[in-house]
Amino acid sequence: MSAISIGQAVVLGAVEGVTEFLPVSSTGHLKIAEGLMGIPVNDKTVVAFSAVIQVGAIAAALAYFFKDIVRIMRAWFRGLRDREERYHHDYKFAWWVIYATLPIVVVGLAAKPLIEGPLASLWVVAGSLIVGSGVMWAADRRGRHKRGEDDTSLKDAMWVGCSQILALLFPGFSRSGATMSTALLLDLERVAATRLSFFLGIPALTGAGIYELKDAIGTGAAVAPLAVGTVISFGVAYASIAWLLKFVAKHTFNSFVLYRILVGALLFGLLGAGVLS
Repeated sequence: MSAISIGQAVVLGAVEGVTEFLPVSSTGHLKIAEGLMGIPVNDKTVVAFSAVIQVGAIAAALAYFFKDIVRIMRAWFRGLRDREERYHHDYKFAWWVIYATLPIVVVGLAAKPLIEGPLASLWVVAGSLIVGSGVMWAADRRGRHKRGEDDTSLKDAMWVGCSQILALLFPGFSRSGATMSTALLLDLERVAATRLSFFLGIPALTGAGIYELKDAIGTGAAVAPLAVGTVISFGVAYASIAWLLKFVAKHTFNSFVLYRILVGALLFGLLGAGVLS
């Protein structure tokens, strides 16, 4: 397969936008959508295309949290010049995001052949969806939901940042699901856990998209489908972020847990019946 069509790009962009920040696995849903449309899920062009359209979703996060990001970056630059500013939480938080991103970068580069090969399987996606559901349910149930965003520490950021590796190695586990679950186990409240997941996801996913851009074009992915998928992803993701933050302020993650189990079971059924391969 040398290219993805415009129509397929629209569908994949919408799927990416809806699911990137929901704890349901954007990678898993993209692979399911690709499978249903007859697109080989482990094709290098397809893997690279999926990484690139994530940039649209990340751009939506940048736009939505623009004021927060500007505040944090200003504090970081002030701290670089003024020692007294280094005690400010925003200055320290900027460094924590950098530190917490390093593990997934190292593992991503080292395990790339596995990620694009054997682990890019719909069987892995189905199993990870269900296993990840159990983790999320336990985290939401056991977490005490008592710590706010200003109570986070370097330890919190590192644990949450490292949890992104689970989703990297096991598509279907969900980066958002893994990071939110870890944050909940650290007793963060749901909104704080969700926002921390967003901030830690921005550099990792942006880097992945930029890194894959040359491969996506070099392996035959046309520019037009890439552009369409990215734009669609941006618009849908922006609406998804706004909805999610309102939802978690008043609800548990149980609905996501149930949905993931149903999708995982359905996927196992489709694979077992030979409808998907």
